[in-house]
Amino acid sequence: MIALAPEIPPSTDELVSVVSASRLNCFHSCRLKFFFRYVMELTKPATAALFVGKAVHAALQKWSSARWKGVVHDAESLKPAFLEEWVNAQIEEPVEWEDANEEEQKTKAWGLVEMYLAESPIPAEEKPEAVEVRVEADLGYRGLPTLVGIIDLVRPGGVIVDFKTSATTPMLNQVLHRNEVQLTAYGLLYREATGQQESGMEVHHLIKTKVPKLVVSRFGSVSEAQETKLLRTIESYVDGVQREDYIPSPGIHCAACEYFQECRAWGAVEERRAA
Repeated sequence: MIALAPEIPPSTDELVSVVSASRLNCFHSCRLKFFFRYVMELTKPATAALFVGKAVHAALQKWSSARWKGVVHDAESLKPAFLEEWVNAQIEEPVEWEDANEEEQKTKAWGLVEMYLAESPIPAEEKPEAVEVRVEADLGYRGLPTLVGIIDLVRPGGVIVDFKTSATTPMLNQVLHRNEVQLTAYGLLYREATGQQESGMEVHHLIKTKVPKLVVSRFGSVSEAQETKLLRTIESYVDGVQREDYIPSPGIHCAACEYFQECRAWGAVEERRAA
């Protein structure tokens, strides 16, 4: 089911005034998908996998926020809030369960949270520097948009942590390659907010295997080369959006794209135009 597109879609100026890692990744993975999501603003029900990831993320956010306030949650004390949020989240954002069994998915999600609380490298008594904080950096002095982002967690000493769920175990070099835009953006945002350099990055993958497991990937602070690469990526984004260069990028990722049918229809329209 698709929600109606807005009567007045965002202008090009609006689209290039603010940028985030998620927008950059979407644009550079498939410009037509970006068009459907951010220009037409077509909304889709969340998939089971996406909803499970959000539910786990919300539980870990609550765990981190409590520690910031000096309260330590164990699995038993955290579970009621998890179950309540599972219900409430679906009121605001419908979920397309399809062949997935909701109860099984709920059990799987909670199993990931339990596993993380038991195996987390973060001590229960450690007080975070920040939790789920929205940060922005004005890149106007470089002729670029304002960069925005929400950082999951900052550990003492400026260690930036990002939580992710995954169906498969990631390889270390793949983790950096696939998340470099996001991690670099977080590093620059942290520097803008604190005036200090981050001391490192951690990606905590909660793996949805039969027996859940945790994989922690650690990286150093953002390098000058990574910063340059991010700025070039933003430049390319601005150039493409200003030219309204919204073309599809067919590939294996199409199998999981929520806009597959719209993409096929777009292709048919373009064929008729060419004829």
